[in-house]
Amino acid sequence: MPSTFFGLTIASSGLSAYQAALNTSANNISNSQTEGYSRQTANIVASSALRVSARYGTMGSGVTVTSITQTRNSYYDTRYWYNQSSVGLWEKRLDYLQQIEEYFTDDDSTTGFSSILDTMFNALDTLKTNASDTSVRQQFISSVSDLASYFNSTAEGLAEIQESANEEVKATVANINSIAEKIAVLNKEINVIELQGGYANELRDERALLIDELSELVSVEVTETAMVNDDGEETGGTYYRVKINGEMLVDTFNYSTLECVARDNKVNQSDVDGLYDIIWSDTGNTFDATSSSASGSLKALMEIRDGNNGDNFTGTVSAVTSTSVTISNPSITTVAAMTMPENGTLTINGKEYTYSGFSYETDEDGNITSYTFQLDETLSKEQQSKINGKTAAIGDSVEAMGVPYYQAQLNEFLRSFCTLFNDILKQGNDLNGDSTDYYAFLTGTDTVTGEEYTFDDTTTTSSSDTYYKLTASNICVSSVVVKDPSLLGLTAEDIEEAGVDAYDLVEELALLKSDTVIFRGSSAADFLSCMISDISVDTSEANIFYENYSNITSTIDTLRMSVSGVDTDEEALDLVKFQNAYNLCSKMVSVMAEIYDQLILETGV
Repeated sequence: MPSTFFGLTIASSGLSAYQAALNTSANNISNSQTEGYSRQTANIVASSALRVSARYGTMGSGVTVTSITQTRNSYYDTRYWYNQSSVGLWEKRLDYLQQIEEYFTDDDSTTGFSSILDTMFNALDTLKTNASDTSVRQQFISSVSDLASYFNSTAEGLAEIQESANEEVKATVANINSIAEKIAVLNKEINVIELQGGYANELRDERALLIDELSELVSVEVTETAMVNDDGEETGGTYYRVKINGEMLVDTFNYSTLECVARDNKVNQSDVDGLYDIIWSDTGNTFDATSSSASGSLKALMEIRDGNNGDNFTGTVSAVTSTSVTISNPSITTVAAMTMPENGTLTINGKEYTYSGFSYETDEDGNITSYTFQLDETLSKEQQSKINGKTAAIGDSVEAMGVPYYQAQLNEFLRSFCTLFNDILKQGNDLNGDSTDYYAFLTGTDTVTGEEYTFDDTTTTSSSDTYYKLTASNICVSSVVVKDPSLLGLTAEDIEEAGVDAYDLVEELALLKSDTVIFRGSSAADFLSCMISDISVDTSEANIFYENYSNITSTIDTLRMSVSGVDTDEEALDLVKFQNAYNLCSKMVSVMAEIYDQLILETGV
């Protein structure tokens, strides 16, 4: 049978239990504004009843606090992490697209593309009144230089955006590695506590907060399973695994790290130097941040930096020698549309082959039918047979309109426009009666030698002086006419017969503004409209998706906080409830003390 003083034991258990409950409520209230904190609950149950030698059989033995645990809903956590990746993706994409959009905005009355183009053709029209006046000629040349400067600055701005995204990729990778290390350390600390029967509530909150942060950077999958012994009994510890983009990042106490490796060769002709590829440090395997299943701000950065709208160079290997690869059925069939670098890397049958230049062949219509790449390594007969007939590619197909896409669009327009412009002017004779076919009016500057290109259409190699060399970053007006405007040829007729004021070529040039198809089925005047339609649609889409996913995240977080968040009003009610229970237990001790006084001091013979 229970002790005579068993009532004090029962009351004492109540005092201890409700003291713990009060402390837990106090802790909740203190952390009501702590980021990532989950409300804790003192789990109170009745103590095991005692069997007594009486007709009622058993007697209650009081109350016990079995544990103090956090209140959290794993379903809401999973949904939050999944949606947060989309928020990170569209927020980062919107930020960079708005920067790109700034370079194509045409609301400035003097420095916008349309204004510069109008000024240029107005100056061209002025030549009709006095074609021999060198000051009028200089005015036209200056206006064309302004157009070239516009493309120079736009290309430079896009390059800066690409470089900024590249540096942010490196910072993001470093952040992912740091989070992975912290999670692995927390897993060990949590298991040390919980293998001993405790609950590491605060550490679990800290770990969940890290997953919140990680989910904004990359797609996250989290699994937690109980550790069991040889008898299949749970030990109290857990296996906690974190995958990013479907690949293991943290496996309980172990974690992997990512590494940024600078590319040896460019993927696109207009890429900045030193772009990073992401690999796993332990295996060297590539981390695919732009896969269809990926999400998060890292994917957005890679898409802005490498996005080519799926227009990378591809083709089929049709002939192989020990030092060259010929590719037929190419995806790029004009010089104007070329995006591949002069020195780069071909990927064939899953293996990379570096090349140091290429040549191409065209059909009677001028379309490129095949490319021959000069390889840096010598292929064996076996290697040749393995890659013959396989698909070849330069870079990856990234289905996003990033910096490489817009750089390629600028280059394609300029090459087409400059080809027509120069072809007309090369028919001309200058004021001295000499032919002007020895220079290109709209040209580019070699970044190494500083020499200007003349664009020889008879050559078909990447190292030759072709329009492949012309880009938005190096376009300029020939120094020949900048120094001496009289050398600008405005007539194809003989100067002595037609006179120095002849301007028949001016009439042909004027047609290039609005009456000649140059780019994407449109004229030069419509070039900016094409660009704005691309970027505005992309920016609008990013803005809509960002707002939608942000709203969804807000809804999910509200539901999540309704479970795990601290409600101060609810905690205040709990304080009153637990205080009353504690006071009643105290009263019980007081009553039992009086009873025992009566029993011990007043009862006797």
